Amino acid sequence: MSDVRAALLQQIKDKAVVHGKVTLSSGLEADYYVDLRRVTLDGEAAPLVGEVLLDLVADLEFDAAGGLTMGADPVAGAILHAAAARGRRVDAFVVRKAAKAHGMQRRVEGPDIAGRRVLVVEDTSTTGGSPLAAVEAVREAGAEVVAVVTIVDRATGAAEKIREGAAVPYLYAYSKDDLGLD
Repeated sequence: MSDVRAALLQQIKDKAVVHGKVTLSSGLEADYYVDLRRVTLDGEAAPLVGEVLLDLVADLEFDAAGGLTMGADPVAGAILHAAAARGRRVDAFVVRKAAKAHGMQRRVEGPDIAGRRVLVVEDTSTTGGSPLAAVEAVREAGAEVVAVVTIVDRATGAAEKIREGAAVPYLYAYSKDDLGLD
């Protein structure tokens, strides 16, 4: 395991894993919660997120990253900044849950992604619902989704739903086993 990858794993264990009964956004109950916003919005950990995810997708060709707001926003920003530090341009975009009723009335915000190859990103996914909604919106906006990428896979069926429902690769940096969770 690389130093950066090991450092991010430790940051996640120290800052994001919360034990106790919780109800997830999917409505399912769990004995722990992985609050990755405590990492993706942390000044020490967020740069590591970008580095680790860029390494994870090193073999993919893409020029933008984003997903359903809110979990995906800081992940896409971390990728954007890590890519810039490596001398590469990667734009970020945000997918709204619904198109705005005013202004440009767009569902996908940021640089135009029509005709571009993009990653749909998420911090973690339980059922795959958020990434699948983002894939749908991104495709409607005219982009080609090359993969769905998440920081932590909870091993609760999201991978299978995304692979089947979006017909794209599903990649993750860490499993719940990596975090010592059962």
